[in-house]
Amino acid sequence: MSTPQVPNIFKIPELRKKILFTLGILVLLRVGAHITVPGVNREALSLAIGGQNNLFGLLDLFTGGALQRATVFALGIMPYISASIIFQLMTAVFPYFEKLQK
Repeated sequence: MSTPQVPNIFKIPELRKKILFTLGILVLLRVGAHITVPGVNREALSLAIGGQNNLFGLLDLFTGGALQRATVFALGIMPYISASIIFQLMTAVFPYFEKLQK
């Protein structure tokens, strides 16, 4: 019977680096799933989401409760997209933003 190869995975530098990076990303995701967005009333949000009988409840179910806790990672990429659209519109109004864009 052969010995298990699991202890040998940390002896290979490239593999060790990839495993530690993956574990670091997983820790970052779990921590980010518990950081509440500033200025959000969590109780009011919990009441608005209600149970799992509506669309928000179903979305909260798929996000692991991150939506009900109003976490940073529950926002997704929407703040970035909204800011990008706003800056695109502001370049037509303010010349400073057009210079900034270039």
